[in-house]
Amino acid sequence: MTQGIDGRLLAEQIPRLRRYARALTRNVQTADDLVQDCLERAWRKAHHWEAGTDLRAWLFTLMHNVHINAARRKRPETEPMEHTNYADPKTSGADNALALRDLEQGLAQLSPEQREVLLLVCLEDMTYEQVAAVTGVPIGTVMSRLHRARERMRGFMADEQRPGSTPNVKPVLKAVK
Repeated sequence: MTQGIDGRLLAEQIPRLRRYARALTRNVQTADDLVQDCLERAWRKAHHWEAGTDLRAWLFTLMHNVHINAARRKRPETEPMEHTNYADPKTSGADNALALRDLEQGLAQLSPEQREVLLLVCLEDMTYEQVAAVTGVPIGTVMSRLHRARERMRGFMADEQRPGSTPNVKPVLKAVK
């Protein structure tokens, strides 16, 4: 039997949970509600977490399940996020705004499954195995969804890559951290 979760360990994961929730929902208030629901479920189900295992993956699995359950109950309305506090010192404000706009439009066009896999791999640096565990699908499905998501994102990004290259989504996603 597990002892539960140390509150400090849980608190360390909140920024990642918030970032991922905002990317999933594209709405600040909905994202905050999702994080709160996830943390509430984590406290209630703390006895299911095994000390020494990957807490981040466990929390992301909880968040995934909460998000999917909410999506099944009601089709979520999405609103563009405000980009005022996402400055990237390496690019001009206009370049950054355009890249974020293209990224947001591209992410909105992806299926929820493709968007989730892309965000977990590119934004959260999770391995395919971790993403498979979080989403509850086989690794091959993760790889397939990621490939399709990258292909679709290639068409949405303003900074065109050479044909057949992987879109450079990660730096733009990292800019919104």
